[in-house]
Amino acid sequence: MGAHEIRVRLGWVSRQRAYQITSRADFPVPVADLAQGKVWLTEDVEAWMKVHRRDADETEA
Repeated sequence: MGAHEIRVRLGWVSRQRAYQITSRADFPVPVADLAQGKVWLTEDVEAWMKVHRRDADETEA
C-alpha cells in the first residue's frame, strides 16, 4: 500500500495529513522505500487503523 492508497483508505485526507500520519512513531514501518515512495503492508496499515482510526471504519458501514 502506497501513500495514495493510504490517503484513500483514511477518507481522502490531504497529502500533508497522510505524511503526518505515516511519520508517527506508532505507524507501521514501511516494508520498502522505492523511487515512487514508501510502501507498507496493507495488513499492517489496516491493523493500525483498527486501533487509531475507529471513525474510518464506522463511515464505511
